[in-house]
Amino acid sequence: MAKSKQEIIADINSFIKKGGGGYRAWYVGITSGAKARLAEHKAKVWWIFKTAISSQVAREIEDHFVNSCKTDGGTGGGDETATKVYAYKKAPHTDP
Repeated sequence: MAKSKQEIIADINSFIKKGGGGYRAWYVGITSGAKARLAEHKAKVWWIFKTAISSQVAREIEDHFVNSCKTDGGTGGGDETATKVYAYKKAPHTDP
């Protein structure tokens, strides 16, 4: 079920606080296939994804975390089907 921008930001913030390490220890991105994308990043333990109401909202959430909170990740990826916002705690085995 799709969530609002504020709900997703709150959910991811809560998850990051639980996982620890501060924002710089985390990667945030958007995709249309979250589980496959997390597997590509080799994220195995501390990960989360939420479905936004649109790709525009997903991009706004990604921008919030990458540019305001300073998580790892980049903006501008994905396409109009990229409504999943994902985050994972970086580790020696993840890419990046």
